[in-house]
Amino acid sequence: MTLGCPDTTGIVARISGFLADIGGWITEAGYHSDPDSGWFFTRQAIRADAVTLTRDEIAARFQTEVGDPLNAEWKLTDPAAAKSVVLLVSKESHCLIDLLGRAHRGELPATISAVVGNHADLAELTERFGIPFHHVPFTAERKAQSFAQVASIVDSYHPDAVVLARFMQILPPILCEAWAGRALNIHHSFLPSFVGARPYHQAFARGVKLIGATCHYVTADLDAGPIIEQDVIRIDHSDSVADMVRQGRDIETLVLARGLRWHLEDRVLVHGRKTVVFS
Repeated sequence: MTLGCPDTTGIVARISGFLADIGGWITEAGYHSDPDSGWFFTRQAIRADAVTLTRDEIAARFQTEVGDPLNAEWKLTDPAAAKSVVLLVSKESHCLIDLLGRAHRGELPATISAVVGNHADLAELTERFGIPFHHVPFTAERKAQSFAQVASIVDSYHPDAVVLARFMQILPPILCEAWAGRALNIHHSFLPSFVGARPYHQAFARGVKLIGATCHYVTADLDAGPIIEQDVIRIDHSDSVADMVRQGRDIETLVLARGLRWHLEDRVLVHGRKTVVFS
């Protein structure tokens, strides 16, 4: 269970009292009180062996006894329920390969249901893992139709996450809204300094000493959605552009995998333009 509400006294006591009353057993708990926004956040992992109520009964009772009095935004999920992920790709394979491998090894708490690409380059790789690949060509003249086709394919799988795994097309606002809180993106952390093409060449020319990656939720504000995870790698004067690109790919795969896992485990709470991550 995740919850956010205006901060006040007695929140933890009210939640824990409710869970004890229905027979719940708290096995993991995270709390954060944000003095700037005046909001309180929590994530509770609950063992429910002794709970006799159905999920819907728990939700209805929780809303009445806890949610309404606290004016809370909350979510109750069952981690045993299967989750689904759809990946969007273009031509670069590093993020796709990493996530396919993690899913194949059982390291992601979800199934990768499909991969959608605006190029066909990664179809064979995807299908080696027994995962369907959908090719949707994009041209300037029919971009709206292509995105409508992508949306139809993605929505048919009812995914819990839509991952832009180096998908080099900008989602239109209508899809940003439809997939709000479910669409994740990864990009290099040079932004906003080195925009456009060949960012590593631009960074190399400026002699940067840190390269990194940012995983964030997709919004209509390009590359400015709530940040889930970031990390960096230190480089020095001896690294070539090729070295920087290679290390950049390494950090992108790691950051995207972390961000996706935390999202699937309901460890990320979004509040405004920021996130609280109970990692």
